[in-house]
Amino acid sequence: MSAETATSLVGGAQAGAAEEVAMGKIGDQMRQDLAAAGYAEGTRRAYWDVARAFVARFMKPPAELGRDEIRQYAEELRAKGTSASRLKQHFAGIKFLYEKTLGRPAEVSFLAWPRQARRLPHVASAEDIGALFVALQQPKYRAIAMLMYGAGLRVGEACRLEVTDIDAGRMVIHVRHGKGNRPRDVPLSPTLLLALRAYWQQERPPKPHMFVSRRGTRLSPESMRTALKRARYDAGLKRRLTPHVLRHTFATHLLEAGTDVRVIQELLGHRNLTTTEGYTRVTHALMSRTTSPLERLPGVDKLVR
Repeated sequence: MSAETATSLVGGAQAGAAEEVAMGKIGDQMRQDLAAAGYAEGTRRAYWDVARAFVARFMKPPAELGRDEIRQYAEELRAKGTSASRLKQHFAGIKFLYEKTLGRPAEVSFLAWPRQARRLPHVASAEDIGALFVALQQPKYRAIAMLMYGAGLRVGEACRLEVTDIDAGRMVIHVRHGKGNRPRDVPLSPTLLLALRAYWQQERPPKPHMFVSRRGTRLSPESMRTALKRARYDAGLKRRLTPHVLRHTFATHLLEAGTDVRVIQELLGHRNLTTTEGYTRVTHALMSRTTSPLERLPGVDKLVR
């Protein structure tokens, strides 16, 4: 079985059963270790999936696999053109398995994080954001989009909100399960509060969840991503408007309005300021307001006429 085949089967019923047999008790221990480490649900799932894919490639228990197999698997992933971000996810999951669960850090000591090209994320215009909100016909999807653009929440954070997390008295939103399971409070703007109240009065989702699916269970981030894709198409917008773009646009528009980058760091829930600077390092509005020192040089106008 190739690495590509193994990866494509992750999550499938048949492959899942075979992988569970190969993972054995180590799989249960890894799940426990991931939960004890306090990783967010999405991170736990991602690490678990790549560990299963690695085991499926060789169909042996992890305890019987070592440096040679890990090196071979890494080379196969690179050979098939796996992106740097995806490689990093694979390596992180395998490193967790061997460093934390198996207690064999030497087996993965050679793995180095692949270098990722830094790209400027797309920043949506206010007009495009407004058109997107209009195209989101269902109140719950519109409310979640407003949470991402109006409060900087990640899509998973917004979907996991509970009714009691909306503190209208203090005008804050309690994000109890942020990335890395770190809680934070973010401001609740008056317009956002009105939007949430309008949604609540119309749909009345079953408590404690703020947003639910048709089955009455907590709404999944994937459902929100699908709704955004459909709304973007309906609105005739050419550029992508993903949850990440909405969150990045929130940060960029705050920066353009003069908000200190350290405040934006807290609002986004970033542990390191460098991460926030990556979101906000260039904006057209700031560039247009920047005056070259040549313009302020005394007498320079006489030299160019």
